[in-house]
Amino acid sequence: MLLDPQSRIARAYGATVTPHMYIVDAAGTLVYKGGIDSIPSADTADIAKAKQYVRVALDEVLAGKPVADASTRPYGCSLKYPRTST
Repeated sequence: MLLDPQSRIARAYGATVTPHMYIVDAAGTLVYKGGIDSIPSADTADIAKAKQYVRVALDEVLAGKPVADASTRPYGCSLKYPRTST
């Protein structure tokens, strides 16, 4: 989990919704970005039916494998970035 009150990291990674999930491996490489799972729903009954993108990606990283679904469609509430001063 990352707290980003000025949205610097969110902007750098191009986050568009919350939650927008990212996995960075031990070498500092972005290996996954997207949704937490395959069903954009808040219904807990959908959890068991969804492909758990983040869980699967973490397992692949820990096993030393490439992440099969390295980029998926994120879903959630749209981010509203604060204005930045220049």
